[in-house]
Amino acid sequence: MIPSAHVLVVDDDREIGELLVRALGAQGFRVTAVEDGAGLRRVQAEDPADVVILDLMLPGEDGLTLLRDLRRRSALPVIMLTAVGGEPDRVAGLELGADDYLPKPFTTRELLARLRAVLRRAGGGVDEILDFATWRLDVGRRRLTARDGMLVELTSGEYDLLLVFLRHPRQVLNRDELLDLARGRVAGPEDRTIDVQVGRLRRKLEADPKAPDLIKTVRGGGYMLATEVRRADPP
Repeated sequence: MIPSAHVLVVDDDREIGELLVRALGAQGFRVTAVEDGAGLRRVQAEDPADVVILDLMLPGEDGLTLLRDLRRRSALPVIMLTAVGGEPDRVAGLELGADDYLPKPFTTRELLARLRAVLRRAGGGVDEILDFATWRLDVGRRRLTARDGMLVELTSGEYDLLLVFLRHPRQVLNRDELLDLARGRVAGPEDRTIDVQVGRLRRKLEADPKAPDLIKTVRGGGYMLATEVRRADPP
């Protein structure tokens, strides 16, 4: 866990907000709970959070609207809270760049596990440079750049999945394997997390996302990074 990481909880259910302030606070997190988008923006202006736990069902501006606004400005880690059976909302949230989701009702133990995993992934890594096709990933800085030097922002979920592909080039990986390697959890029967994240990566990496050259779909198998990966010396 990042010491004293600031967690911003956005949920109009005050009981949930108070519960998470107590439960996460007892684990060493610094927690702020707000009930709407105005509260989220106020906190981000005064004392920016390290991660946001965002309920999708909010009065006024809903969670998807707030998530879209966050993604325009930053790659701040976001965990969505969704209703049981709310698969369309989960897919929409992942499409907009959420890093993980948790259906209600949930246990604080599971939320803690997701929270720590998201913060670990956002915290940087080893000093390593990986080149593939026309792209370069600085693993330590979590920076993806094109050959012309253009920087492409990745959410932590996109970064994790890309790194899995780069660690297993030219290998066919099914959805369960990808989700386990990227998130450390097992896919449910209707879990579309990987498909959504692959789609987002293709839109950022491929010349033509509808006819991808880098991340190939293998019928009946899963996905494969269809290019060589080379380790380069850090600058």
